[in-house]
Amino acid sequence: MSAVLSTGSTRDALFGVILIAVSATCFGAMAVLARFAYASGADVVGLLVVRFSVATLALAGIMWLRGTPLPPLSRVLALAAMGGIGYVGQSYTFFTALNHAQASLVALLLYLYPVFVTLLAALFLKEPLTRTTLAALVLCSLGAGLTVGGGEGSALGIALGVASAVIYSIYIVVGARLTRGVDSLASTTVICAASGLVYIVMSTIRVKTGTPIAFPGDAMGWAATIAIALVSTVAAILTFFAGLQKLGAARASMLSTIEPVVTVVLAAAVLGEHIAMSQAFGGALILAGVLWLAKPGTRAPADQEN
Repeated sequence: MSAVLSTGSTRDALFGVILIAVSATCFGAMAVLARFAYASGADVVGLLVVRFSVATLALAGIMWLRGTPLPPLSRVLALAAMGGIGYVGQSYTFFTALNHAQASLVALLLYLYPVFVTLLAALFLKEPLTRTTLAALVLCSLGAGLTVGGGEGSALGIALGVASAVIYSIYIVVGARLTRGVDSLASTTVICAASGLVYIVMSTIRVKTGTPIAFPGDAMGWAATIAIALVSTVAAILTFFAGLQKLGAARASMLSTIEPVVTVVLAAAVLGEHIAMSQAFGGALILAGVLWLAKPGTRAPADQEN
C-alpha cells in the first residue's frame, strides 16, 4: 500500500511540476507576443482591452461549466478594486515598458517583485528580516544593477519596469488577504472583469477626447493579442493554480522562476534581442535571490496573475 501511495504522490508531484512549467512558459511568452501586437499597430490600451475582455469571457465560461459561484458581494467589490486599481496599474506599466525597453529587460525587472513583497511584509506585516532574507535581497539588488546596466532600454522603460514590480508586490500583499477563502477561479474572473471594465472606460474617454484606440492591424497582430488573452492569461493562471494545489506555494514559486528565463530565450530567438553577459549574469543573480527567498523558513510569495 505504501508503495502505491508513494507512486501516486510522485506522479502528482511530477504533474504539478509540468503544470507550473507550462504556466511559467505561457506567462513568459507574453512580452514577446506583445511586441508582435505592437508591430501590427496596436497600442497599450487597445491590446489590454482585448486581453481582459477575451480572458474574462473565457474565465466566466469555465466558471459556468464548473458551476463555480461568485464570491459574496463584499468580496466581489474588494476583488474588483484589486483588479481595477492594482492589476490595471501593473499591466499598464508592464506593457508600456515594453515600448521603451527590451522584452528581456522588462521581464527580469518584473521579477524583482518578491524583493518588494518581502520588504512590504517586513514594514507593514511585521515579518522579521532574517540574515538569509537580507542576503537574498542584496543578491537581487546586485542582479538588478547588472541587468539594467547590460540591458537596452530608456530610463523611462526601466522606471516603468521597476514600477510594474512595485505595483505587483503591493497587489500580492493586499491580495493575500482579500482572496483568502475565495475560490481562485472566481477571484481571478472578478479581477480580470474589473480590469477589463477600467480599460473599456479608458478607451471610451480617449475616443471622446479625440484620441482613437489602436487595435492590431493584421492577422499576426490579432493572433498575438488573442494568444496573450487565452494562453498568457487564462491558460497560465489556471495551470499555475492547478500546479499550486499539487506542489504547495514554496515549490510552485521556485519553479515559476523559469518565467523570465523563457522570456529572455524567446526574446533572443524570436525578436533577435542581444543579451549582454552582464545582463545574463544580473538575471542569474536575481533568480538566485528569488530562489533563496523561496527556501523553507523565508517568505515565498506565489504569483496569481501577471
